[in-house]
Amino acid sequence: MASALLANVLYSTGFVLQKRALAKLPELSVRSPARLVRLLLGSPLWIAGSLSLAGGFAAQLVVYRTLPMAAAQAIFVSGLVLLLLLSSVFLGERTSGRERYAIAAILAALLMVVASLRQDADSVGRSSPAPLILLISGLALVAGYSLYVSTERRTARRHRNRPPASGVEYGAAVGLVYGVSSLAIKGVSAHLTTDTLDDPGGAVMDLLTSPYPYLLLITGATGLVLSQSALQRCRASLIVPVCTTVSCLFTAVLGTLAFGESLPDDPLLLALRVAGATLAVAVLLTLTAQPAVESKELEHEPR
Repeated sequence: MASALLANVLYSTGFVLQKRALAKLPELSVRSPARLVRLLLGSPLWIAGSLSLAGGFAAQLVVYRTLPMAAAQAIFVSGLVLLLLLSSVFLGERTSGRERYAIAAILAALLMVVASLRQDADSVGRSSPAPLILLISGLALVAGYSLYVSTERRTARRHRNRPPASGVEYGAAVGLVYGVSSLAIKGVSAHLTTDTLDDPGGAVMDLLTSPYPYLLLITGATGLVLSQSALQRCRASLIVPVCTTVSCLFTAVLGTLAFGESLPDDPLLLALRVAGATLAVAVLLTLTAQPAVESKELEHEPR
């Protein structure tokens, strides 16, 4: 729990720092990845945000070693409460009454998931068949990249003289990429056991022969390019919740199945966990529906 909450703080802080850095940079484009990376690496504030995200990644490794994936995702969703607050204070992105009610609901969902955790009863998956992971990851990456490209083309046609009003599609596309990244982090964490100390060389070779480090490299590199371009164009308080919703839902459902993790046997604990996770996802989906409506209204406003 401590590692999960620490990951939330580090991730939220990292996204806000990166958003502030991106506001001072020239327009980024995924069509020029080398220029994009060069501009990012030239910003000390962006680097500070990246270091914060890297710390969140390290904390996430610890979480996946000790908590089932479905429970971990529900706790990670609670980090969006902090993100909305930080976005309001440091980015000037106003929090509406709708979003404040959502914060209260997500906190309630977090308490429900925490109440469902029992260390002696929850099973934590340690392995998954490589063909299954590659199949799930391949389909998700193709879907994510295709959605991003189609959104870029549609945006170029409709908004040639201004950035897109909504980041829902961008957030969903990046969320699929980061969902695969979460599966890779889970796989890497499963190889980091106490047995690693007894035979570190063998553990490293075992990890390198698995698909996880390569999936992590692919999703890390492409996720960086896609997410920074999208984050520059859209509100952090919109695109990050959408991205997190898609990523958490993808990881909780497919990750639980792929790694063979079981849900609680106790009916009350099962009800608490399912209800908490469902409430968190439902609230976030409701949050993202309003900006989509605003986007349609902007498309029809007189120019």
